[in-house]
This record gives sequence, C-alpha cells and structure tokens, in this order.
Amino acid sequence: MSNLETYNRIFVETFEVPEETLAGYKYQDTPSWDSVGHMTLIASLEDAFDIMMDTDDIIEFASWEKGKEILKKYDVALQS
Repeated sequence: MSNLETYNRIFVETFEVPEETLAGYKYQDTPSWDSVGHMTLIASLEDAFDIMMDTDDIIEFASWEKGKEILKKYDVALQS
C-alpha cells in the first residue's frame, strides 16, 4: 500500500466518509471531524508513518490537502 493509499484509508476509516469526498475535505465538514476526531486522525497518521507532529502542525492540519503539505515536512511522500 502506498503512502497516499494509507493516508486516504486513515481519513476514510476515521471519519467514515467515501474516498471520493477527500479532495476538498476539511475540518468540521462532517460531525465526525470534531476535536476528538481530529486527535484520532493525528494519532493514526503518527502511528502509520512513524512520526511525531509538532503542536503547530497539528493545529494547522485543517484539511485533507493541508495535511498532505504538512506531512512533506516529515519526509512522508504521498505520491500515488
């Protein structure tokens, strides 16, 4: 499984949304992406990619697209 597939799977499983909705998906687009869902997402990403995000990055992680940018800082390449 590629990093992008892993990234998408974490979003789909955490927020129970179809993969087709991920482009443009952002914080609080669904009730499941609340503060608890946000921290669940972050923990899942940190585990999957063996990273530890800075607090500022966790706060700025407000969309599927922004998350891809942030993960680049941790050398997580998300090409298909």
